[in-house]
Amino acid sequence: MTRREAYEAKARRRSGLIAGVSTLLVLLAIYFLIPLTPGWERVRDSFFNWEVAQRTFPRLLEAFMLNVAIFAWSAPLVALVGLGVALARGVRAPALFPLRIFAVFYTDVFRGIPVVLTIYLIGFGIPGLGLPRPWNSPYIWGTVALVLTYSAYVAEILRSGIESIHPSQRAAAICLGLSERDAMRYVILPQAVRRVVPANMNMFIALQKDVALLSFIGPVEILRQAGVFKSLLANFTPYVVAAAIFLCVTVPATRYADYLMSKQRHERG
Repeated sequence: MTRREAYEAKARRRSGLIAGVSTLLVLLAIYFLIPLTPGWERVRDSFFNWEVAQRTFPRLLEAFMLNVAIFAWSAPLVALVGLGVALARGVRAPALFPLRIFAVFYTDVFRGIPVVLTIYLIGFGIPGLGLPRPWNSPYIWGTVALVLTYSAYVAEILRSGIESIHPSQRAAAICLGLSERDAMRYVILPQAVRRVVPANMNMFIALQKDVALLSFIGPVEILRQAGVFKSLLANFTPYVVAAAIFLCVTVPATRYADYLMSKQRHERG
């Protein structure tokens, strides 16, 4: 080991020790100071009641499986629609200009409307047309609202990835005899998708959380089930349990997205 490497290793150990000690001091301060506040006992009984948590956890976990199911069938649809819109934004043929205008209009509208408002408008508006079952299901139209909203964001992320590929890549592919379509399919798109994986991971994490907004139009997923328990037990602990369940999924996914971003930076460096 060189002197520089030894110095850097020593500096890393020192930084790690300082970070560990400061974190421990903050945690100890929280542990000892919060219980001294005047309303701590009421807050503890209302939000951190262990008996209520044990009683409600199984049903909340069961309801969370509905969140997972809705996410599981929404995510592929978001990816496909987002890719289609991103490709439509990039069409160059004059005859397809209306398709490009539609893609621009679509992304502007659904990125500009809050997702909860889109869920209300679609989730209550379309079933109000008097459609027969199962086409009046809140599961269907809630999914449609989520797909329409998140596809607009994913489309813009994919478009930024496509535009980040240097034009020489397209020119080289065409010089080798590939058509514009094949150049996009085999050269541009694979590189663009790989570049935007971390950003899209964050969008799908947000999608997993926003599935809970469908509770406003009927599905009894984890947020609505927590609200039912809150009303029955006059206690907010079910919401805390629901938040903990979400964290068990979103935190590992977030750390994985951070890992992908770090790996991507190292590859570019």
